[in-house]
Amino acid sequence: MAAETGTGAGTGMGVRALPASPNWYSSRCSDASSDGRLFGFAARHRVCLLDVGAAAPTFYGELVGHTDRISGFAFCHCPGQSGLCASSSDDGSVKIWDAASLSPVLEYSRHQNPISALHWSPLVKDLIVSGDEKGVIVCYWYNRSDSQQFFPEPRTVFCLTCSPHQENLVAIGYKDGMVVVIDISRKREVLHRLRGHEDEIHCLAWCPVPGEERLPAWQDEVQAVPSEEGRVPNGELTQDTTTKKGCYLASGSKDQTIRIWSCTRGRSVLTLKLPPTKRRGGAVDPAVKERIWLTVHWPPGRATEIVSSGFGGELLLWNLNQPGKRKWTLLGSSEGQNHSRIVFNLSSVKQQDKELLFSISMDRDVKCWDLSTLDCSWTMPSLGGFVYSLAFSPVDTGCLAIGVGDSMIRVWNTLSVNNVYDVKTFWQSIKSKVTALSWHPTKEGSLAFGTDDGKVGIFDTFSSSAKNKPPQISSTYHKKTVYALAWGPPTPPLTSGEESEQPSVTLYSCAGDGIVFQHNPWNLNGEANDINKVIRDTNSIKHKLPARTEISWKPDGKLLALGNEDGSIEIFQAPNLKLLCTIQQHHKLINAIRWHHEHGNQPELSYLIASGSINATIYVHNLKSVVESTSESPLTITEPFRTLAGHTAKITSLSWSPHHEGRLVSACYDGTAQVWDVMKEEPLCNYRGHQGRLLSVQWSPVDSDCVYTGADDFSVHKWHISKQEHTRPPQGKKSIELEKKRSMQPKVKAKKKKKPIGQSSGKQDVNDAMNGDESMKETLLEENGVLDHEGEKEAQETELPDKVSVTVSEDTSSSACDYSSFNLPKPFVAQKAAPMKKDPPKEKPTPDASLKKKKPRSILPFSTFMDHRSKDELHQDCLRLATCLKTKDNNEETPDLKDCIHLGLFTDRDSLQKMIDVEGKHHLENGHPELFQQLMLWKGDMKGVLQAAAERGELTDQLVAMSPMVGYQAWVWTVEAFAKQLCFQEQYVKAASHLLSIHKVYEAIELLKVNSFYREAIVIAKARLRPEDPILRDLYTSWAALLEKAGHYSMAAKCYLGASSPYDAVKVLSRKGDVTSLKTAAELALISGEEELSATLSLRCAQDLLLSRNWVGAQEVLQQHKTLFGQRLVFCLNELLCRCLSERNPCERKSPVPPCYHSWELNREASFFDMVIEVWQNVLGMDTTERATCAWEQLRQIEHPPSTSNTPPKQVLFHISHDLALAALSCQSGTWDEAVKSILGAVTRSFDAGNFTLMQEICSIILPEGCDDLRHKLDSTNSQSMDACRSLEGFVAYRLLYDLWWNPSKDPPGLQKAVLDPVLCPSEQTALEESYLSGDSSPGETDQTPAEMDENLCNTTEVQKCETQSDSGTNLVDLVDGQSKLKGCKVLLSEEMAVLQNTQRDIAEVQETLAEMIRQHQQQRNNLQENTNGNTQESNLEQSSETELDKPCSDSNQMNGKDEIKQPITLPELTKQLLNAKQKLAEFPDNLKVLPFPDVLECCLVLLHLGSQCPPELQEQALDLLRKHSSANIYKKAVRRFLT
Repeated sequence: MAAETGTGAGTGMGVRALPASPNWYSSRCSDASSDGRLFGFAARHRVCLLDVGAAAPTFYGELVGHTDRISGFAFCHCPGQSGLCASSSDDGSVKIWDAASLSPVLEYSRHQNPISALHWSPLVKDLIVSGDEKGVIVCYWYNRSDSQQFFPEPRTVFCLTCSPHQENLVAIGYKDGMVVVIDISRKREVLHRLRGHEDEIHCLAWCPVPGEERLPAWQDEVQAVPSEEGRVPNGELTQDTTTKKGCYLASGSKDQTIRIWSCTRGRSVLTLKLPPTKRRGGAVDPAVKERIWLTVHWPPGRATEIVSSGFGGELLLWNLNQPGKRKWTLLGSSEGQNHSRIVFNLSSVKQQDKELLFSISMDRDVKCWDLSTLDCSWTMPSLGGFVYSLAFSPVDTGCLAIGVGDSMIRVWNTLSVNNVYDVKTFWQSIKSKVTALSWHPTKEGSLAFGTDDGKVGIFDTFSSSAKNKPPQISSTYHKKTVYALAWGPPTPPLTSGEESEQPSVTLYSCAGDGIVFQHNPWNLNGEANDINKVIRDTNSIKHKLPARTEISWKPDGKLLALGNEDGSIEIFQAPNLKLLCTIQQHHKLINAIRWHHEHGNQPELSYLIASGSINATIYVHNLKSVVESTSESPLTITEPFRTLAGHTAKITSLSWSPHHEGRLVSACYDGTAQVWDVMKEEPLCNYRGHQGRLLSVQWSPVDSDCVYTGADDFSVHKWHISKQEHTRPPQGKKSIELEKKRSMQPKVKAKKKKKPIGQSSGKQDVNDAMNGDESMKETLLEENGVLDHEGEKEAQETELPDKVSVTVSEDTSSSACDYSSFNLPKPFVAQKAAPMKKDPPKEKPTPDASLKKKKPRSILPFSTFMDHRSKDELHQDCLRLATCLKTKDNNEETPDLKDCIHLGLFTDRDSLQKMIDVEGKHHLENGHPELFQQLMLWKGDMKGVLQAAAERGELTDQLVAMSPMVGYQAWVWTVEAFAKQLCFQEQYVKAASHLLSIHKVYEAIELLKVNSFYREAIVIAKARLRPEDPILRDLYTSWAALLEKAGHYSMAAKCYLGASSPYDAVKVLSRKGDVTSLKTAAELALISGEEELSATLSLRCAQDLLLSRNWVGAQEVLQQHKTLFGQRLVFCLNELLCRCLSERNPCERKSPVPPCYHSWELNREASFFDMVIEVWQNVLGMDTTERATCAWEQLRQIEHPPSTSNTPPKQVLFHISHDLALAALSCQSGTWDEAVKSILGAVTRSFDAGNFTLMQEICSIILPEGCDDLRHKLDSTNSQSMDACRSLEGFVAYRLLYDLWWNPSKDPPGLQKAVLDPVLCPSEQTALEESYLSGDSSPGETDQTPAEMDENLCNTTEVQKCETQSDSGTNLVDLVDGQSKLKGCKVLLSEEMAVLQNTQRDIAEVQETLAEMIRQHQQQRNNLQENTNGNTQESNLEQSSETELDKPCSDSNQMNGKDEIKQPITLPELTKQLLNAKQKLAEFPDNLKVLPFPDVLECCLVLLHLGSQCPPELQEQALDLLRKHSSANIYKKAVRRFLT
């Protein structure tokens, strides 16, 4: 059929058509062939081709074959293949077509998911690339039937485009805004992931000109990001490489922007924002909120111009070279040229001198634009629904009104000279399918319409303002679809009088509710009249009147014909509607009645009336004799005047030729239109161009050779009778519709035998899933079922395109018809998407096959089969049954009915039981246990069924539901068995629900718990058990443990809270240990009353915040707890200390995290402690002595471990802050003795940590003037505090000493975190190192070596440099000043301390030697045990241990000079040494031993190194000390230089 249309169309046999609307929301479903001849677009599940070679487009044909909505369509643009095209469909297939012959070439299905995009490679002639909703890309080379799959991203593909310059590049746009460029020749296919769009990518277009020449407008954007450009492997990107490689790519997105991407740089180089253009013209319902679709097209040969769609329906031409903001020009200069709704696709083609652009839009127009003038060349309207009605205006000749299922009326001026498709659209106030139309017989432009929802209205199509003028609507609505409209003379109560108060014609409407209303066109607000009332009154009818389905007035207005649901036609005489006769010819619902025209040469022909019904035959009756009859009573006609047979399905519409006499055209569900010579009963010509069932037909009023037809393929065709090759309807292959109808309808007439059911081919009327016995008018139903998935979504514009749900019906048979159900209207359209309730058909509803998937299996197939045998056997059955019943009545022995089991239906119960058993056995043998079970239920034997099903694991919900009829115990047993069965099938939740139904709550919960359905288990437990039930707690804790293990801490915490264990909740929350978790855990603990835990966590959290230098956050966390007031003071002091330190050394302590300080007002004049205390009082509220004492108590209880070189600097600083806070509190309360101890603690902590600079800074911040001031405040009788003060003075002097040595010319201390030990000269350095490594236990020493320092910037050379400086050129002033300072260092040269430190050193040395001996002893023993000889010699052991012991000593001896050779030392001697040293140590006062002090001998060496700077008396004292006490190995060599 397609080919016929195609050839017809293609060879100039001129079918002009209004085609079906293009599909919506598809990135590429239209394309133009490269030779400029054809433009194709996808319309539902077909492709419509237009011949666009000439000035006006003509309909070329359709590509038919897909069974579901087409999602993509593209022509091949390779030379020599312009006739090939490809389409992809939601049915999963891609088809390749030869457009010229409209025939398929091949088909393939490589996708598992709906295909969403398709493109034919412009460079590889046999490569088609398609993408689907799950992200799979398929490349198919059809010449070698080879395909390859890619999966660059697991996202929904929205569009894809092959590069016109590099055959392996494909750009893909995704639903979430990502654009990916892949290379299909590589394994790792992704070249670029282009990120920038925020929403769906609607279209991608490659620049038609290769290379990436810089365009001036893009210059700034590219230069703005130089760093990006530097990222080329070989350094700077040259102009040359940029332009040679690559190509620009444009993308349009739902986020209202177009981006131009560079493929060499892999980034966006230009972003164009859609301008808010003013909507111009166009019929748009303001209530419809339109979504945006942004498609882009890069016309061939233009590197700097892009066409894109706009917000409403505007098209914009962007000039990318244009500087400034406004780079766009609107297409379409004059009013009404633009589309009125969003545009989906653009494609262009070159024709001779012109470049044309084609666009398809939601307004259902296809437009062609001239790109040189930017004007619209032509517009081709299209239709978005079934064509229900066609009507030519009797006044404005050639004006054709078209009623369409897309809720719009089209008025086509078929005689327009300039524009072949001069179509106006009317849509106001319709809101439903337009099912009937009728022009006023005399008033120009007055068009009556009826709709699917029962509305009747009148449009004025003529006046200039009519375009936006809403119609008049009758206030009387039909309850169902309007089937027919007719203008006719008024009947009572509107009988026209002489005076002109009444209209000369009124409007009659007939609808699916079987009623005909007469509307007064002058007063549509008034009540319409039901003409049945007049008919009853005039003809005094008492019985029920039939339901009306068709109405037709004789053109002279004298007779009215009404067609009825029962197939009768009644003829009434105007104006009082006297019944003249009834035509009893058809026996099915009447669809069409038409009177012959009046203006022929044979006036008697005007009495001919043609009628068509659901039966395929058309009857023509001549009513001349009836009209002339004088009979009072109405006549009945049963013989036709002419019979026109040939169609094979229901007749939907008829039209007499106005140019001939007795010539009729009929439209039929068999998909064809037939022209008849009525008088000869001959078929003249058959038109088969449509792809669906015909619904309407009109003979052209101006061209006798021309007919217009409308069909459910969404199109109107204008065709020529003389050009058709067929004369009669297709006979060989009976229409599917007819076969379906026959299989569904139980026939009363014997002559029509049941035919076997034909398989629906799916080619014709794919969406017909209806009963055969329905009217043309009931096509509405299919449209509701199907169409509302289609383009009809004007009102509720859904995201998806108009999907055609193609129900190729398998439901070709419905169960035997039950006539008793006829008076129950069937809710036909229960599953509709349409907002209105739809009505059943006009005829009596038959059980609706369309809603059933399959015919249900008979439950008694054997008996049914036996009752459908031959007539003879059935007669035998009757006789046998009669005999059987007779003998039974006489109580005689009944004959055996063994071979007639089915007769059990009519005899006694025993026979029936036997029949049921036989039927049941059949069901089991055929694998239908459910039917067997149903039979057993009828029989009452349910228990056996349940047991058998449970054993086989075949219990079902239905069986369980029926089990209570056996008894309570049986029910419980069945439910338990079913629960076990469900567990076996791993349906645990369902199993638990069933257990609940028999009140086994604990079992249900346990089942869910065991299978880890904790959430469900808790819901049940909480809903059904007492709150205090331990099960609930157990569920929470088990789940929490599981969650904790998996790392879902917050969920686990919720479980613990549910189980009333807030403590555990807090613990689990704090497990992650990050700041937010700790903070939340602390708050949770506070709410739950766990004060102590909360405080601990808050402190942890604050300390973490401190590490990130966020003091503000730390204070917020701490202020919730009174017990942490002391810590708040410490944190506050820490903040101020850090501020001071960073102000003193701005270059130091650079941190990646900027510090977050409070904006406190600080008194910079006061001392550090005064400043701190002021902030404490003003900000933290430490206003009373009680609070201060309380804070001091809190802090005193906390002891921090001593610092070592491994303690992190921030922690050292925090611990120092703690000591200083105690000191500040002591100062405030005047307990100076405590203050001194705390300050000393802070200083020694920094000293122990090996951070000498920090010690210097702290001394200068806390004691800027030295210790004299402090000493005066102390109680001189308290030896403890005096010693502490002396120790503090020692460290202050120690700091001063190094200050002078390292910065001789008064430089500020520039050595960052400098080294603690003086770096003397290489040999001395190692000596010192060894001393510290040996781990002297005296608290004043440190075990920090220069190598382990944090940042050791002071190396030997530097120190030597300093030395030379100090020796040579220091001037006198510096010298005097330095000497006065050095006098303060006298405190360091304490003999008492030197002796103490030496003793401590000796003890440490002996301890180390001892430890070494023990270690070697163990090692020796291990070696001996391993020895294979096993003869251990104890004596050797001792010897060897001694000799071994010499080694370390001898090493060090060598270092200290070869002359001293020590003898090996024995254990008793060592012990003796240790004892002596310890006794010596015991003589010193405890205070001295406990308090740290700088190393006296070290200080002596430093003084001597200062040389001329050092006053002579100090030098003497230092030398004296060194002579006496430098016995330790470490100092011997260092001292030699000064002592020799």
